[in-house]
Amino acid sequence: MKLLSRTAFICLLATGGASANEFDGELKALAEAQIAEIASSSEVISAVKEQNGTTAAFDQAKIDALDTTWRAEADAIDQPMIDKVLDNPLSVYLADLQGASDGLFTEIFVMDAKGLNVGQSDVTSDFWQGDEAKWQKTFPVGKGAVHISELEQDESTQILQSQVSVPVIDPASGEAIGAVTFGVNVENL
Repeated sequence: MKLLSRTAFICLLATGGASANEFDGELKALAEAQIAEIASSSEVISAVKEQNGTTAAFDQAKIDALDTTWRAEADAIDQPMIDKVLDNPLSVYLADLQGASDGLFTEIFVMDAKGLNVGQSDVTSDFWQGDEAKWQKTFPVGKGAVHISELEQDESTQILQSQVSVPVIDPASGEAIGAVTFGVNVENL
């Protein structure tokens, strides 16, 4: 990454002079190394396989109902569905990875074969990612797929980030069984 002051970088972004494309090389290298390693970890593989066994028969109505419940809980005090996901072993593992990344990863979440969250380092705004490019451009494509989102400034943290997504591949079959998305602070690349 070119060294720019934070102010210069924000000005460049605000004037349309920066996009995720300016970091594609660094983000793709990160996806093919550290992110791919995490996506192929036993923690991720086993959790995705387990959830796929549960959600394989879910139809769109069931998925929509779960997503509606999640969205309602995101704004509520009582969050049983969200708490169940955030307290599972995969979410704890992902939160530890995010914490150990020295600010490189702003979020990490893993999705199953339906695009439903399996685990996450922080609460996502929705439970179903299957209607979004992060899942649609990785899981159905399979091995070797990498999706890099446009560069965005997070309103709450003011961090400039891009989301990097890759499929989760079953080492036994070589088939995609889910996907993982990492929010990457591009200033820390």
